[in-house]
Amino acid sequence: METPEEFVAGVSEAKLIGIVRGSSGKFAADAALALMEEGFRYVEVALTTPDALAAITEIRAKAPTGSFVGAGTVLTVQNVNDVVAAGGQFIVTPAICEAVAEGVRQGLPVVAGALTPSEINAGMIQGATLIKLFPASSGGPGYLKALRDPFPQVPFIAVGGVGLSEAQEYWTIGALAVGPGGPLVGDAASVGGDLGPLRQRAREYLATASRFTENSRLS
Repeated sequence: METPEEFVAGVSEAKLIGIVRGSSGKFAADAALALMEEGFRYVEVALTTPDALAAITEIRAKAPTGSFVGAGTVLTVQNVNDVVAAGGQFIVTPAICEAVAEGVRQGLPVVAGALTPSEINAGMIQGATLIKLFPASSGGPGYLKALRDPFPQVPFIAVGGVGLSEAQEYWTIGALAVGPGGPLVGDAASVGGDLGPLRQRAREYLATASRFTENSRLS
């Protein structure tokens, strides 16, 4: 289990959190493990996925060393307790909700969903580890750029409609990471689609993140 501080450092280095939302726990586990095998260090499974908790337990047991599985769409205190019992290593919320404070209380890394300045401020007051700008597609990279003026120290992750072409722009603006879901996973977790295309997309995201990191070091 990473501490919140270690989580921030790890996500900042990885620049990616894979988001899996599926039609079954089996499909979600298969997709998440494929992402990890390709090199994704952080993957979340949405609790709206049937049997999501069992999937998290399976992923935790089979994950490559250095990979971490968390839960998304975490809303309540009970959700937090269930995720911890299943072996989840971080939580992600879609909004500022009771799960944020509870996750912080239990010492988990918490990625709190927020969109407006008031929500962002509330999430940081509650002790969120990172702020998930969601849905990022509603304002695009320009909106994040505007937010970083009043919130220069807030660690943002851009989530919601972030395709490969947008990822680099978000990183350039200052997003710590991006969280691709549908553009990355496709139908692999929803209908048990072919994992081959998912693996190829994973490699493309990882290569883009690696190039960005290398270029940043050189500049």
